[in-house]
Amino acid sequence: MWDSSVGKSSSHNPVLVVHGGAWAIPDDMVEAHLNGVRNAMAAGWRVLEQGGSALDAVEEAVVVMEDDETFDAGRGSFLNREGKVQLDALIMDGATLRAGGVGCVERLRNPIRAARKILSESPHVYFVAEGAERFAAEHGIPLCQNEDLVIPRETRRLLEFQARMAEQKPDLFAPTISHDTVGAIALDGDGDLAAATSTGGTLNKAPGRLGDSSLIGCGCYADNQSGAASTTGWGEPIMKLVLAKWSADRVASGSIPEWVAKEAITQLEERVNGHGGIILLDSRGRFGIAHNTPRMAWCLKTVEKQSSGIECSGGL
Repeated sequence: MWDSSVGKSSSHNPVLVVHGGAWAIPDDMVEAHLNGVRNAMAAGWRVLEQGGSALDAVEEAVVVMEDDETFDAGRGSFLNREGKVQLDALIMDGATLRAGGVGCVERLRNPIRAARKILSESPHVYFVAEGAERFAAEHGIPLCQNEDLVIPRETRRLLEFQARMAEQKPDLFAPTISHDTVGAIALDGDGDLAAATSTGGTLNKAPGRLGDSSLIGCGCYADNQSGAASTTGWGEPIMKLVLAKWSADRVASGSIPEWVAKEAITQLEERVNGHGGIILLDSRGRFGIAHNTPRMAWCLKTVEKQSSGIECSGGL
């Protein structure tokens, strides 16, 4: 049914896709990743099946993964060189192109909540560090201590990594090192797209380092006229290609998301020697999932089906 007052179809079949990172997920962590992306899907889908917006759906899906210590987002994230958690997140509305992002925050359990507040209640797009935390507190989001976000597993991981660095120089961005950045993209019943991405960044990163996840067009992008995308992986190469926007532009030119996702990862590898993964969705509900890492955690749901998996290298 076409609603001329808003210029778009008023009846779409909702679609939600989530990812929980692309890297060499160990065998003993596979089940935790599957449970995590399925729980995120359940939270986001409840919003969509009740007629809620794509924006609300991706926010709720990402919150679940931020709260899950399996992933490199929220509590349980990788620690930076000083042993602290620093978090980045972005959420974007495809209908209006409004977005909200936070970077290098240390006292927010759910940075995606702060990002959403920025999108909805600020004329700005991006806040970082103490300014982002101040904005969040002023808008009703409680702050925590950074110690509350640190878990023993990650303290041990950091110490082991730094000990190896004293003997040799391991590749900080190797695909065998976790890139559990989380993300979600959605199409709602009104035909609107949205995307969200959240991360703790890379292990042993320099304090203040910002990756791709919270930058518009790099780790996250949504536009009703093209597509919605969320990426995961080694952030610096993804930033160089502005990969999420690069992918959405190809969808806008007529390519189907399944093939664009594969093309994006090929471009990432061949042009800048990068690795990672991407989920991509267009306004017709067509989707793509691709990666060049050993494994990628994902979950997809439409009104007809739900599927999830730890995708093996090579993508769909």
